Amino acid sequence: MTESVYKDSASEGANRSSLWQPNRSASKLSQKAIVILFGAFAMVSVFTTFGIIFTLLFETIEFFREVSPIEFFTATRWTALFANPEFGVMVLMCGTFLTSVIGLLIAIPLGLLSAICLSEYAPRSLRKILKPALELLAGVPTVVFGYFALLLVTPFLRSFIPDMSIFNALSAGIVLGFAILPTIASLSEDAIFAVPSSLRQGSYALGSTKRETITGVVLPAALSGIVASIILGVARAVGETMIVTLAAGQSPTLTLDPRVSVQTMTSFIVQVTKGDAPYGTIEFKTLFAVGMTLFVITLILNIFSFWFVRKYQEKYE
Repeated sequence: MTESVYKDSASEGANRSSLWQPNRSASKLSQKAIVILFGAFAMVSVFTTFGIIFTLLFETIEFFREVSPIEFFTATRWTALFANPEFGVMVLMCGTFLTSVIGLLIAIPLGLLSAICLSEYAPRSLRKILKPALELLAGVPTVVFGYFALLLVTPFLRSFIPDMSIFNALSAGIVLGFAILPTIASLSEDAIFAVPSSLRQGSYALGSTKRETITGVVLPAALSGIVASIILGVARAVGETMIVTLAAGQSPTLTLDPRVSVQTMTSFIVQVTKGDAPYGTIEFKTLFAVGMTLFVITLILNIFSFWFVRKYQEKYE
């Protein structure tokens, strides 16, 4: 009797194992398929990046066969679309630098103060409302910011500064600062909020005030995240197109006066892509040379951001 029971149980176990084997192999096969599928999706972005790099690189090499790199990086005049062209990208870089600095002078203080307020002072219920409202600002199209700067901010500033040009770097930089404000504020707030509460409690236990705790404990602990958000804001400001195109104008002037019209690297790219330069000419190839310069600048900023975060990131267990 017992022998037959053992046989029955053994046969039942064998049947179960035979049923389980195909399911197990099918599960492994599906997991491999998912890994391959997700890997293919990830490689699309990698191949796209390399495609952009190679496109810019080949056309940039063709440009530098006709224009000396020394002239390109040291000349102080930019008249690429004129009858007697001169290619001094320093003029465009100066305009980009001017509008970006003005924007960062607006965005960094307001962004950090907003992040500190949301993380350290605002109640959780209010934070749930204010943070999404702040991030909604990032969803406003930049062309709307551009027209806002041109039609509202510039006339307002000209009431105080009568000799200001209609197209100027000041209004473009101010509105640019509000455009990159959500990037700095949101990422900085995430970094500050991630600081363990035990650090705050330890500071309070030693007799520190809330202000002293924030400035002496919380902000240093979140420094890597804050710096990363600022660098991303810088890259966003350098690569901004429509705001500076509409509000700053397209006058390639080597100046640091924010009252006059300037041209940035991105606004020149817009000017060329509108059809002002025939395809295949040296004027058209400047599009890729300027684009490659802009790409290298943003790449350096991102590399510095990754290095700074890895070097100074605080890890808590």
